[in-house]
Amino acid sequence: MRIPPAVAARREGPVVSWVAAVGVALLALALRLWNLGEPRQFQFDETYYAKDAWSLANHGYVREYVDGADEDILAGTTQGLWESEPSMIVHPEVGKWLIALGERAFGMDPFGWRIASAVVGALMVLVMVRLVRRMTGSTTLGVVAGLLLSFDGLHFVLSRLALLDIFLAFFTLCAVACVVADRDWYRARLAALAPDPVVRGWGPVRGLLWRPWLLGAGVFFGLALGTKWTAAYPLAAFGLLVWAWSAGARRARGVRRATLRSAVVDGLPAFAWMVLVALVVYVASWTGWLVHAAEYEKSLSSTQYTQFEAERPCDADGNEANDDDSGARWPTATQPDASGAGEVVQSLRSLWSYHQDLFTFHTHYLNCSEHDYASKPSGWLLMNRPVGVAADTDIQPGTRGCDAPEGSDCLRQVLLIGTPVLWWGGVLALLLAVGTWLGARDWRAGVAVVGTASTWLPWLQYDDRPIFLFYVSLSLPFVVLAIVLAMGRMIGPSRVPTPRRTAGVVVSGSFLVLVVLNFAWFWPIFTNGLLTHGEWLDRIWFQRWI
Repeated sequence: MRIPPAVAARREGPVVSWVAAVGVALLALALRLWNLGEPRQFQFDETYYAKDAWSLANHGYVREYVDGADEDILAGTTQGLWESEPSMIVHPEVGKWLIALGERAFGMDPFGWRIASAVVGALMVLVMVRLVRRMTGSTTLGVVAGLLLSFDGLHFVLSRLALLDIFLAFFTLCAVACVVADRDWYRARLAALAPDPVVRGWGPVRGLLWRPWLLGAGVFFGLALGTKWTAAYPLAAFGLLVWAWSAGARRARGVRRATLRSAVVDGLPAFAWMVLVALVVYVASWTGWLVHAAEYEKSLSSTQYTQFEAERPCDADGNEANDDDSGARWPTATQPDASGAGEVVQSLRSLWSYHQDLFTFHTHYLNCSEHDYASKPSGWLLMNRPVGVAADTDIQPGTRGCDAPEGSDCLRQVLLIGTPVLWWGGVLALLLAVGTWLGARDWRAGVAVVGTASTWLPWLQYDDRPIFLFYVSLSLPFVVLAIVLAMGRMIGPSRVPTPRRTAGVVVSGSFLVLVVLNFAWFWPIFTNGLLTHGEWLDRIWFQRWI
């Protein structure tokens, strides 16, 4: 018999569980802070987000910058690099505001623009430990989940880069943690309001309209959407899961036609708490843009496409399209607001036009582009093609610490790739989770499956454009969840020593050790370490990884 989470939690104690969670998070933070300012350069898309963040912090909105700004910034100069015209950004601003906090605190240098990612990455480990503990009732499994997340290469490197994906993954995981907490809260509240089986009617309604955990989920989903739009898929998926869980709880209390009735009395309030709150938070995250909407109307509404003329839009077949609208102006630039509400409505109308431009950019202008590190999402869970974010090659023997033999050389590299042992084991665990969810009706396995499916499968429809392996980092917490749930099933609920428990502990512990050893082996290519060419090839296991 499985130990009820509440019983296990009481036995282990909240102090012990919190100390364990904070300890794992501090370990993750220490790893991510080590030599964080190296390499001292803009890695991959840091060149966009770090400068956009500085502009947000100092001007309130993103401005264009002069040619050669990167070199000046690395030399310690930030004056005179930003022009007065706004820049057309292609992602929302929440993640860039967080990067800006680090820059304001520590300066406009690599450490300053990466520190926010390191802190958020460590906080994500803390949330992972607490979420798994809530779902399994086991602090040990929660700690294992936190360690697996800490020692994944994809999460580790993203926690040391000024990119948006670590913030997206953090806010999404926080939202899912709130959804799971709401499931426990709802069932406890329903049992308190209806201690006896419901023989007729809808069951309790008014007492279940206020759902504080769903409010939290709406706030975090709004912040995730304010970082990248891809959070819309897990928002929709977990919104449906909330409805299914609520209907199941009512059915268990005796309510007939619970699915349809729950759609009205639970689904509609859940939509308000999650979707409408997320929308409000999302729009609020554009406050800086809205305040400066007039500048965007003047500068971008007449040229929003011309800056992408080198990448003409493509049709569905990948051919150059002829229906671009270069030079078209936003209606808000020429039409006065007729509602009488003044500048607020006018700014919101401009924001809507701006979003139309962003949608056009993402769906048309990128289709014909190519990139050396682009990969097919169908192979992401297997780590099909990593992304090189920094490289210093051709370091000759005897220079800069290189001790390569005659005829060889050394190099430094930062590679965005997950710890292979973790991800390959995670694929097997996900297959088990699908069977457990459908066969044994284990709701916890459903969280792993729905989370992975909603954050990975939607990318399959965009495999005709350059997309990258690290986008699957949003799926990582759910892959880790599937692994620890599989460990829990192998070990079993009883603490009495048995052959099954011994075998489960050995297999689970061995897997954790293998993940840590695999992470340690790849450490130099996660951290810009100096390697001889032969040592580098020892870590590039497949030709497609080059």
